[in-house]
Amino acid sequence: MELDNRKVVILTTIIKNYLETGEPVGSRTISKYSGLNLSSATIRNEMSDLEEMGYIVQPHTSAGRIPSDKGYRFYVDQLMQTQRDELDDVRSEMFQKVDKLENTLKTLVKALAEDTHYAAMVSGPTVHTNKIKFIQASIVDARRLLLVIMLEGNLVRTATVSLDGCEELDFNRMLSINMLLNDELDGLTGSDITEGRIAQIYARTSFKKTVGSILAAIHNILSVNGSNVQIYTSGATNIFKYPELSESDKASKLISALEQKDELIELVHDASEDAEESRNPIQVYIGNESPLQNMADCSVITANYELGNGLRGTIGVIGPKRMDYEKVLEVLNKVMNEMDQAFRK
Repeated sequence: MELDNRKVVILTTIIKNYLETGEPVGSRTISKYSGLNLSSATIRNEMSDLEEMGYIVQPHTSAGRIPSDKGYRFYVDQLMQTQRDELDDVRSEMFQKVDKLENTLKTLVKALAEDTHYAAMVSGPTVHTNKIKFIQASIVDARRLLLVIMLEGNLVRTATVSLDGCEELDFNRMLSINMLLNDELDGLTGSDITEGRIAQIYARTSFKKTVGSILAAIHNILSVNGSNVQIYTSGATNIFKYPELSESDKASKLISALEQKDELIELVHDASEDAEESRNPIQVYIGNESPLQNMADCSVITANYELGNGLRGTIGVIGPKRMDYEKVLEVLNKVMNEMDQAFRK
């Protein structure tokens, strides 16, 4: 016998009420909370069918019903499917926004270099102080998990987690890990996931290696200095227009800095921290003030752009110390305003 919509509603009502009260659930309670316009006799007939199908049991004669293991399994599977459907919808929407943003950033950095006649860089947005809304890890194969994190504002981040050296998993074990992580991490930011919190999570699971690998991936996703930061550059050859930067040694160091993602991520990280401390989204570094030693002969001006929902990125212009500061500051302010209008609607 298939579970029709009416039986699903009645079963769900029984489970939700039993989870809340710990008391067997009768037909009157179902009539009150299910939203179904059914007589008590009809509800009792449906409950008898559900009991015969193994979804609920009657612990005592003339008492209400409580969920069986099969009933709990159905309820949890329904919850997980609903969350997966919501994630699919959000992912589809977010991927469209990501494509739009990536194209915008590539166009932006090229236009910035052409407009200023200096080198330019822009980082893709990273998450700052954003709260975890939902976590789901799914088995891809014996060696990998797909990790999906939904953050406040329905921002979705994904990562692949290696299972090398981890415990053997099946659906039920994966389900228990997901429930544990959601219970412990829901509503937390990256900075909230302390060593104490991690120890608390480890104490509640026997799958410590798997959970440890997932937590490491979560940390990397939420880290502003993580490897998932995208960096776009343009105009590196503009430095040869300025004699003080075109000497072979200086030019080589500067071009190397523009090509090395790790160094540019360091610049983004330091500029972001300086902007937070000074409460000014625009930072100007002259000569040795630069966070990067390879840019010590230059001036670097950075600006943080905000996309809402905790998303932030950094725009940078690199040029000689005699750069046109007024023009660069004007351009960066204009860019920040345009980004705000385009993506925070």
